Amino acid sequence: MLVKYTKHFLNRLEDLMSETDYVLRYEKGTFQSGYCILKDTKVAIINKYYSTDGKINSLIEIIRSIELDKSKLSEKNDKFFLEITQTQFQF
Repeated sequence: MLVKYTKHFLNRLEDLMSETDYVLRYEKGTFQSGYCILKDTKVAIINKYYSTDGKINSLIEIIRSIELDKSKLSEKNDKFFLEITQTQFQF
C-alpha cells in the first residue's frame, strides 16, 4: 500500500478513527512524537499545527498501536484497516 499524502487520504484515516472507540482531536501542544494517546479516556490528540504529512504519519502510528474492535468497522474501513496494519511503512 502506498501512502498518499493528500487531504483525501487523511479524511479516510479520520473516517476509520471515527468508527473506533477513540475520539480524535487536533490540539496545540508540545508532544514529542506529534501526538498523544490517553488510553484511559480513549482520546487521541494530534498537534494541530502539523502538516498534512505529519498528521497522516501520526494517524497511521496511532491506528497501528491501539486495539480496535473490528466488529464496529464498516466493510470498507475493515479492508482499509487491514491494509494499514499489514503494510510496512517507512516514515
